[in-house]
Amino acid sequence: MNAVKRNPRNFFIDEFFKDWAGGSQVAHRVPPVNIKETNAAYSVALVAPGLKKEDFNIEVDKGVLTISHTASTQNTGQEEGKFTRREFVSTSFKRAFTLPETVNEEDINAVYADGILTLTLPKKEEEQPKEKRQIVIS
Repeated sequence: MNAVKRNPRNFFIDEFFKDWAGGSQVAHRVPPVNIKETNAAYSVALVAPGLKKEDFNIEVDKGVLTISHTASTQNTGQEEGKFTRREFVSTSFKRAFTLPETVNEEDINAVYADGILTLTLPKKEEEQPKEKRQIVIS
């Protein structure tokens, strides 16, 4: 049996982005997320098909990013017939993530396209690695 080694840097990032809903053990009916890190930013992609951008509530407060949706329970009563099977269910959800101190909270932006809500969390300027440059002797 091979031992699995965990990259300490990835563990550190995982701990910062730990989901209040239980980390990697996400409850049923909570949209899954992917979190990716680049040199300049973090990207959080949340799968939530069938919604509109107005359906989301995204907040940052005291270093915590919260993404939520409240499902409406309106029944227009105009549908004919009755369901013999109904699997399309819109449920409310709330996901909260503790942000690393390296995130520039003022410049976070969000885009919703093709059923995926993508948030870009840019890193603070001083946290980005500097490019290698050659110094010319004059």
